[in-house]
Amino acid sequence: MSSAAREKTLVLMRHAKAEDGAGKPDHDRELIARGRRDAAAAGAWLKEQGLVPDLVICSTAVRTRQTWDAARQGGAHTEFVEYRRSVYTGGVEETLETIREDSGETASVLLIGHNPTVAQLTSMLSDGDGSRAAHEALAGGFATSGVAVLRYAGDWADLEWGACELERFHVSRG
Repeated sequence: MSSAAREKTLVLMRHAKAEDGAGKPDHDRELIARGRRDAAAAGAWLKEQGLVPDLVICSTAVRTRQTWDAARQGGAHTEFVEYRRSVYTGGVEETLETIREDSGETASVLLIGHNPTVAQLTSMLSDGDGSRAAHEALAGGFATSGVAVLRYAGDWADLEWGACELERFHVSRG
């Protein structure tokens, strides 16, 4: 199979702005109004960019689920969504393993997760390769509703550190 036929897109997104969660379990924290607007703006941006994932892998946390729901309302679309506790509880290794195991033969995957894991995944997968402007934007921090678009040529099961190029980094505000 040619590398062009195997080229894949991995979109890593941090959940939108959530409540501080005082007196509430972290897993149950909800989006605030700004977070819902920002997530809808992220969905509109994904649609405008032509980024339609074959699969969404989403943390089981309330705020990540609400981020995906608001992104869909903003225009994002997929046929398949998988909610994985490993994206909530795991660090970079467990989240990378979830991507490897769940992505199968898909050409594009959107993962909605948490910091610091999403920022670390982006940096470790791209290892400085790709767009200089995107890396400079990412250096300012992976803000809520931030979206990193990475390109990868290979099978998901073989995804390794440094195997991607960071193509774009965008922070959505609504």
